[in-house]
Amino acid sequence: MNDSNTGLTCLTVRLGAIAENFHVCGEISGAAVAGVVKADAYGLGLAPVARTLADAKCSTFFVARLEEGLALRPLLPDARIFVLDGVLSESVEALVTHRLIPVLNSLDDIAIWSGAARARQTVLDAALHFDTGMNRLGLPPDELSTLSSERPRRLTGINTVLVMSHLACSDDPSAPMNENQLERFRAGLAMLPPAPASLAASGGVLLGKAFAFDLVRPGVALYGGNPQRGIPNPFKTVAVLTGRILQLRRVDKGESVGYGATFRAARPSTLATVALGYADGLMCAIGNKLAGALDGIPIPVAGRVSMDLITLDVTDVPSAALGDEIEFIGDTISLEDAAAAAGTVNYEILTGLGSRFPRRYVSAT
Repeated sequence: MNDSNTGLTCLTVRLGAIAENFHVCGEISGAAVAGVVKADAYGLGLAPVARTLADAKCSTFFVARLEEGLALRPLLPDARIFVLDGVLSESVEALVTHRLIPVLNSLDDIAIWSGAARARQTVLDAALHFDTGMNRLGLPPDELSTLSSERPRRLTGINTVLVMSHLACSDDPSAPMNENQLERFRAGLAMLPPAPASLAASGGVLLGKAFAFDLVRPGVALYGGNPQRGIPNPFKTVAVLTGRILQLRRVDKGESVGYGATFRAARPSTLATVALGYADGLMCAIGNKLAGALDGIPIPVAGRVSMDLITLDVTDVPSAALGDEIEFIGDTISLEDAAAAAGTVNYEILTGLGSRFPRRYVSAT
């Protein structure tokens, strides 16, 4: 793989770290591990990420949209691919033709998939998803009760290969809702056909083996994000976002920087302007909050983020030179640092990274 970066900006993706994070999820949970590759593998590139996970012996994948499953199937002809959005009448043919497994979230979903099986005089695989407190997708309690009491008729032609739910508060291990949902999940499993079970996504992997069941579904953890607050991150950094210094300038004390003059130099200062901006996914909210890093030394953002540019105060790094790479996400500035500065979550930072800069894939960890 090409390890050189000759452009002004670059997102380096450490594929080796993704593979290692995949194995760490298995070691922690003691369960089989699926790869969640929705949203273009969280913005890092579906094809290289999916192939890396497959090489790491991942055989089960989750996507959100049908279109994502259709894009993944040619890359991984033999993989088991689940589509979280469920099934619509108009999506049946594509799901069946491309051997995609819908996650059935309602009695309506179940009826459509059962009808498709009967029409084809076959049995079709599916996952059953019931809600345990998220109140988003998944069979609500009344529909779960109906399904349980009318199971043989409702599930005609459906081979249940997975039963799943989703935790709402797994980012906070002290949240009482985690145990509450675990109890609801166990109760729901007793109402459904015996099948492998899955409750934990990234945060759930770290809640303990009681939450792991047969399969865990990490997403952000695979990509180096810390899925729980207030603990050391057990996962390796995957994404490193850098931009090169385009210009250095000296400014006097009291001079302003950027739109709105929101930053004023408290001393004679040296400023570095870098080729990254909000069009590249650096949110406006990080202005005057986030730091970049040069050779591992944090340097503060000075002023607002522009569409294509960001300015930093490099006064305390006299070695800064034109063309130097400034890290905005990586080993010094974590996804969580960037998210805190923007007032958001690490998931949004990753998936919001722009498409204008190149992705550089390396085998390093």
